[in-house]
Amino acid sequence: MDIDFVVLWVDGNDHQWQAEKAKYQGKTLDDSNAAHRFRDWGLMPYWFRAVEKFCPWVRKVHFVTCGHVPDWQNLDCPKLNHVKHSDYIPAEYLPTFSANTIEMNIHRIADLAEHFVFFNDDMFLTRPMAETDFFREGLPCTYGAEVPFSVAGQPGIWQHLIVNDLRVINTHFHKPTQATKYRKKYISNCYRWQDNVRTLALEKLFPENFLGFKNLHAPAAFLKSTFETLWEKEPELLHQTCSNRFRSNEDVNQWLALWWQIAGGQFMPALVDNVVDDVTDENVERLCEMIRGQRHDMVCVNDPSEGVDIETLSAQLKAAFEAILPGKSKFER
Repeated sequence: MDIDFVVLWVDGNDHQWQAEKAKYQGKTLDDSNAAHRFRDWGLMPYWFRAVEKFCPWVRKVHFVTCGHVPDWQNLDCPKLNHVKHSDYIPAEYLPTFSANTIEMNIHRIADLAEHFVFFNDDMFLTRPMAETDFFREGLPCTYGAEVPFSVAGQPGIWQHLIVNDLRVINTHFHKPTQATKYRKKYISNCYRWQDNVRTLALEKLFPENFLGFKNLHAPAAFLKSTFETLWEKEPELLHQTCSNRFRSNEDVNQWLALWWQIAGGQFMPALVDNVVDDVTDENVERLCEMIRGQRHDMVCVNDPSEGVDIETLSAQLKAAFEAILPGKSKFER
């Protein structure tokens, strides 16, 4: 089975890109579209080193940018496919500054394998992983237990995305039918017993609709055909999403594709060993220890907000990654 990786990246420090973004940016953008969502911490070489060292079985890496090419990147690497937005996103949606548009057209990338793993640029592998960690019996591995969606505090765009995604899922899938058909996937020995109890309780108390699935903020395994199906089933909704230059409350995102696979039973149960932590003065040493100690399969180094010393914190993270990934990869010059 061929398995590809797809990773998105933007050089938020590029002045030409900043000027283009400013042409379209409105005055009222919430945290989902704030400047720190686009800034680069200088860690991408380690992302590629980790892929080469820990997942040498990957067929191809599709590196998606608006056209940026890092000065350290080796474009002649046989496993690298550098993809510009204009290479695969329909022209009517460009330019875009919305991850949702970039994600929901991902199936259009030329030569993308049917089986692929999607990464944001803050998600890093930290120890060896096998193909079967991502796909088994031709299906994506993921956590399929039901987790109710809840909101606390002032909701942002990502909470609206969850509501929009769930509406589509419950429009197309009849929970009682799916729960009966895929019982051994929604309730599995690989989940914690508390997870299984919760799923059973939700089936009894709220039998008609799925109330939510876990958002792991981790690399996600997908079938390309899932995105193709979504465009067939919900063309107007996806067109509306992709027509927004920036993320919007009316959008859906790639969680919809992940949850479509779960609701449709097109997955294999798995626990994902991934840790998410904000890069702050208080957290950075803990994150660095996790990386150096290779304590988890994957780590997400989340950019928290404005007001942090990027240079100091990124230097600490680079030192931690350098400890486990000291040599250049073939993806680098």
